[in-house]
Amino acid sequence: MVTVRAVLSMATMYGWHLHQMDVFNVFLQEDLVEDVYMVQPPGFSQSHYDYSLFTKKVDGHIVIILVYMDDLLITGSSSSLIHATKTLLQHHFKIKDLGEMKYFLGLEIARNKDGISVCQRKFTLSLISDLGLAGSKPATTPLEVNQGLTSVAYDKGLVADDTEIDEAMEDATSYQKPVGKILYLTMTRPDIAYAIQNLSQFRHSPKKSHMEATLRVVKYLKNAPGLGILLSFKRSNELTVFCDSDWATCPMTRKSVSGFVVKIGNSLLSWKQKKQKVVWLIGLFGELDLQIQLPVKLFCDSKAALQIAANPIYHEGRNI
Repeated sequence: MVTVRAVLSMATMYGWHLHQMDVFNVFLQEDLVEDVYMVQPPGFSQSHYDYSLFTKKVDGHIVIILVYMDDLLITGSSSSLIHATKTLLQHHFKIKDLGEMKYFLGLEIARNKDGISVCQRKFTLSLISDLGLAGSKPATTPLEVNQGLTSVAYDKGLVADDTEIDEAMEDATSYQKPVGKILYLTMTRPDIAYAIQNLSQFRHSPKKSHMEATLRVVKYLKNAPGLGILLSFKRSNELTVFCDSDWATCPMTRKSVSGFVVKIGNSLLSWKQKKQKVVWLIGLFGELDLQIQLPVKLFCDSKAALQIAANPIYHEGRNI
């Protein structure tokens, strides 16, 4: 989905038209009875970074095709090249021209005076209705402040045998379905990404408190179901990255959660949050009142890496 946002961002900045095509009955085509090996014919080049992206450059112009199953997004700097591409596709495949793109892979796309807005309003309203929350009061935040969600196994290890705890739900699918749908919404709602990362940990054995937290996220979405991301008209080739991390927030593992956001100009391209795989040992020992001697000795079996790290001119050595 990062590639989709990147292509949409470029089309917005340069004023390119966005076209959509749909292949008829793509799922009804017969399976091949034998292995077929072929070399891609000259013309479009397949991206090495995303195999669904194809580009063609002619006389300083570019045509871009994104292929996702039976859906095609076509854009580029030349209207005549785009028209020629669509005509070529229609000649070889049974394909329908859907015109200017307004709805792609569940994303609602609309142009306005500031750029292109991308949201999932229809899907959000459907989720709210399916969970019976249409008449509920909206929540101001995705999760409660300082809420520490824990697993059933963790709770059982903390309490005595005769102490009553919040047991696992009998039907885990009733929790898994809304969590999966909320996860789908993070394509255009980075503001709920941290919350759903937290809730996704308990999909196999959810508790009542986990379900209540999930419903709170949906109530938060109710505030602005049409909220999404805005891809700005303002041209820029400057990438900006923001990153942050909390400190040992997970009550079960004491691991931290890291996150980052990548922008091109004023447009959001990519974001992610993930629980760190290791505990930050220097910080941990600091809490235990043991000051680690710095710098830390690093033993390595690569002479090349050691030489690069010792080179004061080669700036990438600081990453080793």
